[in-house]
Amino acid sequence: MASSSRTYSGKEVAVHNSRESCWIIVHGKVYDVTDFLDDHPGGSKIILKYAGKDATAEYDPIHPPDAITTNLKPEKQLGSVDLTTVEKVEVKITDEERARQERIAARPPLSEILNLHDFEAIAKYTMPEKAWAYYSSAADDEITNRENHAAFHRIWFRPRILKDVTKVDWSTTILGQKSSMPLYISATALGKLGHPDGELNLTRAAAKHGIIQMIPTLASCSFDEIMDAAAPGQVQFFQLYVNKDRAITKRIVQHAEQRGIRGLFITVDAPQLGRREKDMRQKFEAEDPSEVSKADQGGIDRSQGAARAISSFIDPGLNWSDMAWFKSITKLPLILKGVQCWEDALEAYDIGLSGVVLSNHGGRQLDFARSGLEVLVEVTTKLKEKRGLSFPNEKFQLFIDGGVRRATDVIKAVALGATAVGIGRPFLYAYSAYGPEGIDHSLQILHDEFEMNMRLLGARSMKEVVPEMVDSSNIHLHIVSVPSDNLYESNYERLQGARLREIKNKL
Repeated sequence: MASSSRTYSGKEVAVHNSRESCWIIVHGKVYDVTDFLDDHPGGSKIILKYAGKDATAEYDPIHPPDAITTNLKPEKQLGSVDLTTVEKVEVKITDEERARQERIAARPPLSEILNLHDFEAIAKYTMPEKAWAYYSSAADDEITNRENHAAFHRIWFRPRILKDVTKVDWSTTILGQKSSMPLYISATALGKLGHPDGELNLTRAAAKHGIIQMIPTLASCSFDEIMDAAAPGQVQFFQLYVNKDRAITKRIVQHAEQRGIRGLFITVDAPQLGRREKDMRQKFEAEDPSEVSKADQGGIDRSQGAARAISSFIDPGLNWSDMAWFKSITKLPLILKGVQCWEDALEAYDIGLSGVVLSNHGGRQLDFARSGLEVLVEVTTKLKEKRGLSFPNEKFQLFIDGGVRRATDVIKAVALGATAVGIGRPFLYAYSAYGPEGIDHSLQILHDEFEMNMRLLGARSMKEVVPEMVDSSNIHLHIVSVPSDNLYESNYERLQGARLREIKNKL
């Protein structure tokens, strides 16, 4: 076993530059990643590119600082390196990257970005292709991903008139915490794919606009980095993937509580991550054909792409009996994230949880799962019938996420009984396209939309947004004629099938 106190020279590291023996340097430390090559979420090619070299510049944008030490056994953490002896890696700008930079220079000014769709449209052309594929991809044929948005089109307003709407207030409380809008920033992984500051963009914007950020387990920034960036008194929630090792889960949860997290959202719809084929194709194309064949000969199942590696720690054995254990290790409000039918919502209520997020993971898990909005109508109906509950309900709160692009989408969900709505991808697109100014502008757009639509609906506060203000009679009809949403459809990138590799003409 190598001593972690040893200092290597650059030449000593450089000889370990193959699949058979692969060492890399990150932040002045030497790591043996040979056995990790085929488990790396980004594929082995990118690691092999830096075999025997300093990979810090490539590592930093998409990994939390502690990712490498968390994933590698102590004996694989070999020691330090004398950086004065390390050869610098030449960064070559490809034609594709040059073209992307030209597209970035051609972005319209923020003043011309009028809605959340616009951010997505610009992000599509200015983000690195792999980052766009990861953020935008969804499960299988991406039917649920599109249905999440389409479901809002089956809810119609019934506005009230002659109300004094000189002043309107769209603030609310979420799990007892104040929020300037009935929405929160939903947990999304790998925030640095879109911008070097990653999730910190969301933390700062949430503080400025008085809304709540849900911190993801799989953030690019470390949990403590995000907490340290919060403003004094800023409210944050935490999304938890439950580890097979319960000691690790206990440590994470209790640390989150000690740092001031106000709500624990336990993801329950991901015993295995779904097949996101846009993302998977990027992983295949990132590998040299020879490297793929070498890996395949070793019996490695690469069919799950990034999902296989990212989800390897998630416990598929998580079940209802574990909820008593969670109650024993924390006093935080417990919310199940990923409930998809009324029966499970009822079970969560009966065992004393604080609420549920009616969600299908942004359409990234089980394709043909119904939208959170449709499940919301079912849940409020059945829980009133079974337990006499009315919603919104302070003691058992309902949330939805997926497909939200307008303040009207949020208002529809609140009218149907939701306490608040989670928004994920649109905020990623906002800062990916325009940095921190983008996320700031996106939230201001939503504030402006709330003000206008509350007045037009005849509601002076969120308490006046009631079921009688919407017609949800078509929500369960999955084939119904509504006008096309041209902005959404123009941003949607169709799935591509398998294609021949490029044929080079030898003549």
